[in-house]
Amino acid sequence: MGIDEVGRGSLAGPVVVAAVAVPKELRIRNYELGKLRDSKKLSAKQRELWFEYFKKHPQITYSLAKVYPRVIERKNISKAANLAALRAFRRLVSSFPEAEPRRKASFQRGRQVRYGAGKFQDPRFKIFLDGGLYLGNNITTSQVVNNRTCDVKTLIKGDEKITAIKAASILAKVSRDRFMKRLAKKYPRYGFEVHKGYGTKRHMRAIKKYGPSPAHRLTFLRFS
Repeated sequence: MGIDEVGRGSLAGPVVVAAVAVPKELRIRNYELGKLRDSKKLSAKQRELWFEYFKKHPQITYSLAKVYPRVIERKNISKAANLAALRAFRRLVSSFPEAEPRRKASFQRGRQVRYGAGKFQDPRFKIFLDGGLYLGNNITTSQVVNNRTCDVKTLIKGDEKITAIKAASILAKVSRDRFMKRLAKKYPRYGFEVHKGYGTKRHMRAIKKYGPSPAHRLTFLRFS
């Protein structure tokens, strides 16, 4: 399972996280689309084609989560991104049937006792998070979803190394870009359909001229 986010540095719109489950034995190959890469190394058209590929693939499952500007302002962007990661992870794992418990036993003063009652390991999942993401505040992996214990690792530049993170980066990016295009119809003065909420010169001029919209992150504009 790979988890990645997009929209961390944007001045407007949500931060979006995708969680993607890819079978370990699956090799993603598509000669028409070329080599699978991190979303930042693909064109908008290539990302759209890969998005549809993942959406239709019978062995790939994914979920998306968004956290919006008011929550970002209240929590800060790092906590908001982690909240979105946790939500996406929970939704994805919950879509799989529960595995049979693998209970452990330990010995205490010569007698065998059950260990970890109500908790079990779910060996089906190995989770990779990109960059600074993690699954919530002080939450152990065994407490995240239905007491499932999963192997979780955070990798710097994971979107360049792990297939599932590459897929997650594309799904999150395309999903957010589509959302920002819809937002542009509601707030047409700002050009969200072009810069997707990031701090381009055009965007900054529009903010200075018209002021912020409800879609903007006000705590970000203090430093812009």
